[in-house]
Amino acid sequence: MGKGKIAIVGCGLIGKSWAMLFASAGYDVMIYDKDDTASLHALTTIAEELHKLESSELLRGDLSADEQIKLISRAEELETCVKDALHVQESVIENEEMKKIVFQKLDSLATDKMTLCSSTSCITPSTFSENLKHRSQVLVAHPANPPYYVPIVEIVPSPWTSPDIVSRTVELMKEIGQKPVIVKKEIYGFAINRMQYAIINECWRLVQDGVMSVEDIDAVMSEGLGMRYAFLGPFETCQLNADVCENDNLMLENAIDRARLTTGEYVGIPRVETHCPRSKSSPRCLEDHRLEYESVIGGREIKRQVLLSLILREVEL
Repeated sequence: MGKGKIAIVGCGLIGKSWAMLFASAGYDVMIYDKDDTASLHALTTIAEELHKLESSELLRGDLSADEQIKLISRAEELETCVKDALHVQESVIENEEMKKIVFQKLDSLATDKMTLCSSTSCITPSTFSENLKHRSQVLVAHPANPPYYVPIVEIVPSPWTSPDIVSRTVELMKEIGQKPVIVKKEIYGFAINRMQYAIINECWRLVQDGVMSVEDIDAVMSEGLGMRYAFLGPFETCQLNADVCENDNLMLENAIDRARLTTGEYVGIPRVETHCPRSKSSPRCLEDHRLEYESVIGGREIKRQVLLSLILREVEL
């Protein structure tokens, strides 16, 4: 018997990852998908992945793979999945209307003490919770992909979400080994995607304007900024180098502001969500540099394995 029941609604990559995370902490997990084939396949995939992680000594938690697998089951009906759950984690496709439909169903099944949480990466919780009876119990817990390896989780309440629900979700995320951060007010894209889009947008422009190659831009991040930001945040970096940054900026004739003013407006990156506009230029840019992208992506496996080990603190620094 685990610590309590967690319901996972939606059995895609994110849903499966959540199931693995909650099971690693000893929770009973029940998964559901309107497509029975998807939930059956999810159980098989989860078992295979947990055994692989155990063989690689990357399994999270104190339980063995078999013990974690025993904690995960599937439901054929949404009502069965949600019944007696402490926490419901919705992970269906990124579509506003679909979220509304799912949360209306969850609202009809929820108890007054149940947390109703969405994994959405962009859609604000008020969008699909405004007219719900249990709207004070609804919020977003958006993980970075892949959640099993990347611990950050954005906690995004709506204006009417109960502070107790926010606190409870933060503590639950900490308990399963994630790093929750609170987005204090609703904003489209939250923090992770807004910061990511700002970087990607400028990268597109540097390629389109012929300033740098795709490979060199990726190297700026993977061999430079990314390595720094894996250990220090942007404000920590500024704080550690405050005097140097200020002096350099003055000596270089206000270089920071000059760079900022030549950075173009955000043109949008292709997204599924309706409120994240598709770019008119990015797909063309991607097509023009497709071979370059393929050559860069081809040599990433070793770096990926090292990154996973670093994240799970298996490599001594």
